[in-house]
Amino acid sequence: MMWWTDNNMSGWGWGAMTISMVLFWGLLILAGVLLVRSMNRPSGGPAHASGPTPQEVLAHRFARGEIDQEEYHQRLAALSSAGLASKP
Repeated sequence: MMWWTDNNMSGWGWGAMTISMVLFWGLLILAGVLLVRSMNRPSGGPAHASGPTPQEVLAHRFARGEIDQEEYHQRLAALSSAGLASKP
């Protein structure tokens, strides 16, 4: 029965041991989750959502009343002639 003593460990020692074990397992689980997430990431990197097309911006400005119909048609023709027409 020589090894059945607690080596004078007080309540603080048991508390510190418990907290360190919880932190150890938490960090181990976190590392596993981050590893799985990094392996499942697409290789091309994050896809950037493209903004509205120039025709959509022009249509919104026309709908808000910022430009009149004549200016809308002129700018739309300029976009089409510049090769910026939307592709169906």
